[in-house]
Amino acid sequence: ALGKLGLAPETVATQVVARDRHAAFFSAMGILAAAIERFATNVRHWQRNEVGEAEEKFSKGQKGSSAMPHKRNPVLSENLCGLARIVRGAITPALENVALWHERDISHSSVERMLAPDATTTLGFMLERAAGVVEGLVVYPEAMKRNLDRSGGLFFSEGVMLELVATGLPRQKAYEMVQRNAMKAFHGEGDFRQLLGADEDIKARLSAEQLDRCFDLQHALRHAETIVERAIASA
Repeated sequence: ALGKLGLAPETVATQVVARDRHAAFFSAMGILAAAIERFATNVRHWQRNEVGEAEEKFSKGQKGSSAMPHKRNPVLSENLCGLARIVRGAITPALENVALWHERDISHSSVERMLAPDATTTLGFMLERAAGVVEGLVVYPEAMKRNLDRSGGLFFSEGVMLELVATGLPRQKAYEMVQRNAMKAFHGEGDFRQLLGADEDIKARLSAEQLDRCFDLQHALRHAETIVERAIASA
């Protein structure tokens, strides 16, 4: 029977199997639940009115709020975040089960009779629900572009700094040169790209063409497809 399941007999066992194995299992489930929660938290953020870059599928006739008809709340993702806390809550009791008296008492039994079915069933439900959220996710690329444009190109600052470093400039000096212009743009004292182009220290290091390349969004995304493929391949 063990062979059919790909399992092996316990190397050393007394009346019970050492519970460190169980603790590792529940810990792994807690980590997986936390990973799902991380994604669900992002969905909740993306769906905020002031972000609006993605949202859960909203079916015809669905209600986002019993009091406010306009609401489109990420209820599935909120549910996943709550359930993750339940699954993670199994980790501490599982660890406390490791220290059994003389490796023989059964104080772990009552705990595991509650933890095992609750945690495994809840995590299974979370996986299925998370898959549904992914499949039904509605993405708004134009909102993503709009949010990027609101920054005035400030998110390109690292690329400019690295381009300066590539000319032989010390990193700290490059950082300071870019930062002083970024702070001016942040406080509304000018366009970031134009401020950089007018900075004599930066003009001495980078041409207008080099600066334009630093502000090219497609250049910034050039490795995106490779990263996605790598993530899928490792799944």
